[in-house]
Amino acid sequence: MNTPPSPRVASFERTEINWDKLDTKRFYVVGAGLFTGVTVALYPVSVVKTRLQVASRDLGEKSAFSVIKGILKNDGVPGLYRGFGTVITGAVPARIIFLTALETTKISAFKLVAPFNLNEPTQAAIANGIAGMTASLFSQAVFVPIDVVSQKLMVQGYSGHTKYTGGIDVATKIINSYGLRGFYRGFGLSVMTYAPSSAAWWASYGSSQRVIWSFLGYGADSEATAAPSQSKVVLVQATGGIIAGATASSITTPLDTIKTRLQVMGHQENRPSAKQVVKDLIAQDGWKGFYRGYGPRLFSMSAWGTTMILTYEYLKRLCAIED
Repeated sequence: MNTPPSPRVASFERTEINWDKLDTKRFYVVGAGLFTGVTVALYPVSVVKTRLQVASRDLGEKSAFSVIKGILKNDGVPGLYRGFGTVITGAVPARIIFLTALETTKISAFKLVAPFNLNEPTQAAIANGIAGMTASLFSQAVFVPIDVVSQKLMVQGYSGHTKYTGGIDVATKIINSYGLRGFYRGFGLSVMTYAPSSAAWWASYGSSQRVIWSFLGYGADSEATAAPSQSKVVLVQATGGIIAGATASSITTPLDTIKTRLQVMGHQENRPSAKQVVKDLIAQDGWKGFYRGYGPRLFSMSAWGTTMILTYEYLKRLCAIED
């Protein structure tokens, strides 16, 4: 009796490491250290992007270079790390929640789309997109309060914004003014921004990799039998990260600009609503106002995404359970 042939598997897929093949305890411990390093390296980009998004119309700092110059002149290098302590405190649990939800959901999502017999890039886009959106939704509960506090610290004393003595001072003022709900200022917009952004990022990353691998001759229909070299794997992953960052930032920058403006508002009564923020942006700069800070955000998402994914894939190789 002849056994049916097994479905062809793209040779590059042998390099992928799924959640069930990881030492999760080591994954979390080593991952906390690696992602802390990534955050230290790229945090200043977030500060510059946030300042550009909240700058008043008459402020002279209209470009990323002028913002950096102003920060260094007034506060030195520490100015590029305002709010960093708050971010790094919440980044570890948020990242753990995100990655756990991402990997576990991705397995289920691939099983869900398998019966539809879609081509590889489409299947990867849908499964990765579902996983990315789900992971973002889970992590927002931790991330949004951290985002609110850190962004207030990033822009304190800038363009008329309140000055604080630190993250605890920000948290105290928020609680005194609004209670715990104050930490979720802009939560709806955060979900509307980051969930689609995460879905777009992971969908683009998953599908672009398949397209690139097929172009290089490693697709499921190719004759290649050997897995690609490690250097080629890293190059394709980096390229996929850049494509994903460009796609996600282009789609979600307008919502991110509105969300950031809402989150850094002071403690005055009658603060403007999202609708009023939209009207103000249009009145000040027209529709291009929604893309304030687009350059730094594009760079940020591409740099963060590419660095993160390379770190993440390296982390998975470090924590893989040997057969």
